[in-house]
Amino acid sequence: MATVILSSWGGGSSAQEAGGAPERRAIEVGVITLEREPVPFTTTVPGRAVAYQQVDIRPRVGGMISEIVYESGRPVAAGDVLFRIEDDTYRADVASAQAAVDLAQASVDAAQETVTRYENLLGTGVTAEDMATARVSLKQAEADRSSAQAALEVARLDLERTEITSPISGYATVPTVSVGALVTENQTDALTTVTRLDPIYVDVAESSRRVGEIRNRFDTGSLQRGDRLEINLELETGDTYSGEGEMVSPGTTVSTTTGTTEMRLRFENAERRIMPGQYLRVDITLGTIQAVLVPQGATSRASNGELTAFVAVDGLAEERVLEDQGSYRNAWVVTEGVEAGESLIVDGLSNLRNGAAVTTLPVTISEDGVVTEVQDSADEG
Repeated sequence: MATVILSSWGGGSSAQEAGGAPERRAIEVGVITLEREPVPFTTTVPGRAVAYQQVDIRPRVGGMISEIVYESGRPVAAGDVLFRIEDDTYRADVASAQAAVDLAQASVDAAQETVTRYENLLGTGVTAEDMATARVSLKQAEADRSSAQAALEVARLDLERTEITSPISGYATVPTVSVGALVTENQTDALTTVTRLDPIYVDVAESSRRVGEIRNRFDTGSLQRGDRLEINLELETGDTYSGEGEMVSPGTTVSTTTGTTEMRLRFENAERRIMPGQYLRVDITLGTIQAVLVPQGATSRASNGELTAFVAVDGLAEERVLEDQGSYRNAWVVTEGVEAGESLIVDGLSNLRNGAAVTTLPVTISEDGVVTEVQDSADEG
């Protein structure tokens, strides 16, 4: 049954009786006034954690492993002994080399005495030829001594290398050998690997096209540079990493296969929450743009992907298609579709249609999307 709407004066017929369209009751909606403000411009890129330092430990001399000194998983310092190789043979080599040096030194001393004596007797029974021969013998003895000293140094180095030490501070993996195993000099298989985890690198890749677009925006002034880059990390768990990163190496080349350029970032990692090989998300704030922030709760996404919102214009709800550049906090960063000063409808959106009559009520909206009516100061008094 159709509802008859009477004239407020009681004597006239309704608009429906007169053949006109039925009156539409205005919908009360909550609105906020949009403002244009500087918004951080953040780009999100995938990253992979890479060890700050990582060394495979291999023996530099051959022999039998006599002791494994370290405990896997515990920190080691640079210079700490990790393995010991049986050193009896190397100690014997040092002793033999030392004897060769002593013998060479004796030869030098004897040759030097001959030269000294010949110098005193030159012209009285010692010819110039004898003098020359004595000096050659001295030079030969000195050369033999130098060779013996070099051999002694090599023997001492080999003896020192029976203690295999860590060249860096970090954490050593489980040993790949046990006591009694035979190892060879500079073998292919590592005995263990030492990894330094603090700090840690994160390598990120960005398309060269995207890099070019950002540079163009800096050049045109639509993107303002910040005082510094703000680099934040999202862990695999979805948590935001507490430490802030810094740029170590900007991209200098572009991959011919992927069209991306790689950049290296560095993060402090004292708690070892980041491990080499992890895939992470990195948020890099490059500067600020001037944009309108539209609360996400006041928008909807159409089936074709368009982002829409309603604004109140001259007592009517007007649906707008928005162009956004990502989000900031609880709002979309909108660059087209709405303007500063317009009234965005944030409450009363249920069943709201384009062109519907509305009456507006000023409200505020929190970061959690809670809408609160703006109280008039006179009412509060």
